Amino acid sequence: MTDQPPKPSFFKRLFIHLRRILPMVILDALIIATTYPFALWVRVESWPITVERLLFLGLILTLILTSLYYFRAYHRVWSQTSGHSVLSLIGAVMLPLAIIIPLNYSLSPRMFPTSVIVTATLLSLMGIVAVRYRSRIPTDALLTPFRGDTRPTPTRVLIVGAGESGEALAWRLQYRFRTGQSFQVVGFIDDNRAIEGRYIEDLPVFGQRHMIPTVVKQHQIDLIVVAIHNIDGRDFRDILAYCERTEALIKVVPDTLALLDNRTKSVPIRDVLPEDLMGRSIIERHSSVDLSPITHKRVLVTGAAGSIGSELSRQLATYDPECLIMLDNNESGLYDLYIDLRTKYPELPIQYMLKDISKQADVQTVFEQFSPHVVFHAAAYKHVPVLEIFPEQALRVNICGTLNLAQQAYEHQVERFVLISTDKAVHPSNMLGASKRLCEYVVHAYALLPNRQTKFTAVRFGNVLGSRGSVLPLFNHQIDNGGPLTVTHPEVTRYLMSIAEAVNLVIHAGAMTQGDEIFLLRMGETIRILDLAERMIRLRGLRPYQDIDIQFIGLRLGEKLHEELHTDFEKPSETLHPYIFKLNGWDYAIQPQTLLDQIRALCTAGFPPENPPLQTLVQLLKDAQAV
Repeated sequence: MTDQPPKPSFFKRLFIHLRRILPMVILDALIIATTYPFALWVRVESWPITVERLLFLGLILTLILTSLYYFRAYHRVWSQTSGHSVLSLIGAVMLPLAIIIPLNYSLSPRMFPTSVIVTATLLSLMGIVAVRYRSRIPTDALLTPFRGDTRPTPTRVLIVGAGESGEALAWRLQYRFRTGQSFQVVGFIDDNRAIEGRYIEDLPVFGQRHMIPTVVKQHQIDLIVVAIHNIDGRDFRDILAYCERTEALIKVVPDTLALLDNRTKSVPIRDVLPEDLMGRSIIERHSSVDLSPITHKRVLVTGAAGSIGSELSRQLATYDPECLIMLDNNESGLYDLYIDLRTKYPELPIQYMLKDISKQADVQTVFEQFSPHVVFHAAAYKHVPVLEIFPEQALRVNICGTLNLAQQAYEHQVERFVLISTDKAVHPSNMLGASKRLCEYVVHAYALLPNRQTKFTAVRFGNVLGSRGSVLPLFNHQIDNGGPLTVTHPEVTRYLMSIAEAVNLVIHAGAMTQGDEIFLLRMGETIRILDLAERMIRLRGLRPYQDIDIQFIGLRLGEKLHEELHTDFEKPSETLHPYIFKLNGWDYAIQPQTLLDQIRALCTAGFPPENPPLQTLVQLLKDAQAV
């Protein structure tokens, strides 16, 4: 244990404190001692200076300085203190008047006229405030006529959102931004009609979002900053649409809660990210869902090095697991994730397993060694065009890997098994969708087996932003290289969600399941990929089809124009969580053991050469129907 340094003595601490506050005390004393003679001279040009009046002035000086100390005027870092703290200075200077004025009236003759005392006190207050807030007095503007204007032209800013975030941003841009760039905040835009036409931080609230183009034009705005947290994706895109009608740059304020967890230097504004287009919902635990089935458990995450698996591992680490087991066959990605989590959670029991889920022996080793309570199965191949060319890999990893994991979960009586599925499993038109649909039926089959102790469930959702295979990294790369952006079809749409939000909901669904269910995440409205491409170009300050071209390359092998989240038969119903639905039943009954035997035979023999792989998977599902 490191020895603590000796605590300084009382007198040493007192000396340090006095040395720190003495310059400000002397400056305040000079202000007070100057304002009283000045006010007296203005009021009465000839007023004899006597010892009594000097003593009375000394008493006034003592009372005000003592009051300032009592109100902690010498304890604040005034260069980083908000304007609201000026109230403490007003109270500290005005309170002594309750003693000074009655005392002055009780003396004969009076030491000073009452008007002199009041005037001098107000002047003292002005001086004391000015000294502390001197960094915010626009002295540059006063000196410009004498030295020439050498400052850069300030960036004129319009803030969308007049709440706490917008108010704090306005203050910071005007007084605390230290990058050499100057900002002039012109005003606010806010949809709250109650504050329209009023002032915040002496800045006007011009009106609602539809006023953005007009305000930008009238006030020559250079930069628009969106300062609204927890904004719905539809509202954000609507605000962005108004901003894009102007030539102003567009930025956003980062999430305050995210900044609190950020160990790097925070910035007041940043570029708009594609994730913002989906809205910025707080990722938190829902109070209506009992999360105890997931908490304090031995949890296995497959595909842990992938985009969804790694986020699952990071979020599950906050659920105080008895042990977090991360499985993947990606050596570098798995080790990097382990080092990251080990650094953030040094006391957390974490294990990583470099295994292949398509090998039954590898999977069996993991279950025998750790006996997990909960399994989140995220491992899968998911690139649609790649799996169309290599369908045997969809069989090996997606189907056979899921079969191996579900078999071990069944045999080891795992408490919960959660399969990550996809909207492409609905009416599948490609190997990814068909393999995932069959995985859903593997889970369904094990849930129907006798003596089953495990609660098997699947969670289905659409595309996640920023994941491997997502269109966003591709668009960013293409813009960085000058274009063109490649879009498959002008009308292609997709359901999109952030990785963090999707994983948070998957964990909640895993806690809610009673077994043999498919949960569906609420994805909101579909996004046209062409709109997303055009918007990403504009957010870089470029013009679609002029600075960056967009080319249509046609739907790739196995791709759909529009995805579906469920079949007509499934009919989702609400659950305890407002963003999680439960699908009502399966579209046909199955003979579970027959289906599992047929899948095992397919994993052993591979696809027959006489049938296309997709047709083989579809036929396999039909053959397993109950008689």
